[in-house]
Amino acid sequence: MPAVLMIEAFMQVAAVLLLERSGAPETARVWLRGVDNAKFRRQVVPGDRLRLEVRLGRVRTRLARAHASAFVGDQPVAEAELILAVEAGAAYVDPTALVRAGARIGAGTTIGPHCTIGPNVTIGERCRIGASAVIDGWTDIGDETQIYPMASIGLAPQDLKYKGERTRLTIGKRNIFREFVTINRGTAGGGGETTIGDNNLFMAYVHVAHDCHIGNDTIFGPHATLGGHVSVDDYSNISAGSAVHQFCRVGRHGFIGGYSVVTKDAPPYGKTIGSRPARIFGVNAIGLARRGFTPGTIGQLKRAYRYLLQSKLNTSRALVQIEKDPSLTSPEVRYLVDFIRTSQRGVILRRPSRRAEELVADE
Repeated sequence: MPAVLMIEAFMQVAAVLLLERSGAPETARVWLRGVDNAKFRRQVVPGDRLRLEVRLGRVRTRLARAHASAFVGDQPVAEAELILAVEAGAAYVDPTALVRAGARIGAGTTIGPHCTIGPNVTIGERCRIGASAVIDGWTDIGDETQIYPMASIGLAPQDLKYKGERTRLTIGKRNIFREFVTINRGTAGGGGETTIGDNNLFMAYVHVAHDCHIGNDTIFGPHATLGGHVSVDDYSNISAGSAVHQFCRVGRHGFIGGYSVVTKDAPPYGKTIGSRPARIFGVNAIGLARRGFTPGTIGQLKRAYRYLLQSKLNTSRALVQIEKDPSLTSPEVRYLVDFIRTSQRGVILRRPSRRAEELVADE
């Protein structure tokens, strides 16, 4: 068996494995881009039974590496490192899906059974749209976004002032919308656009109302709900069943506990939990450490929060003391101060009762 055919066999096995593991669309293709460290230890002759083993290495959007080995019995006969190129191919639309004329579907995107795609929708490359999902309105969806079955994306806002005017929904890249998620586009009175950044996860039944603006790398638990005109900054986590009142903000790296009701701005880097009313349980130290924040930065945030929650100063005086403290100079502390100063609805800075603190600590 010539060496070139051995490489071809390696390539075919690696292509099958890569397409299955990466969940690539049906139209995707794999090409051989290079071969490194090829070794042919003995000839393969008629009568030999060849066993091929392929192990995937690092996989990127368009490139992957694989290690391939061949054996006759237990004896290795060849091995090589393969560099593979992945081509998305044309979009695939299930025959039962309804895609209106004018819709634009990117290469490698898969439209599942019984989906409905409106005429003003643009879907990027390598997206996956699950069965019976509905995408309508003037909606733009970035590359590699996954929309699961029965989601409703880009439909008209649930606002009685909306009269059918042209408004938008803009969604970034690599977002995940699970089952029954509903995302409404904007209204003319609220700026005309709902926006969602990159790398966000929306679990089942999440609702995002009109004119909301969501940053990057956020997580929404099941049944989390945003009223209209809500702003959610990067890396925030809104847990299951929680609701954020219209015109409120959730600060960067903010954590909203399960089934909380947020009627004022939820401060950044903190834990906001509860419903009668929601209270602030200090710095989300564990979450920040997981995100790579240094102990020094977390310590500065804790000291800033002590001024706000434990000093018996009102909020304005506490902010002045934070700004005067020479040990509180990190960008995160400055962002916290600016967030509070620019609040229009007020910020949740109510401390929990001792019993509530104990219950949260137990969890």
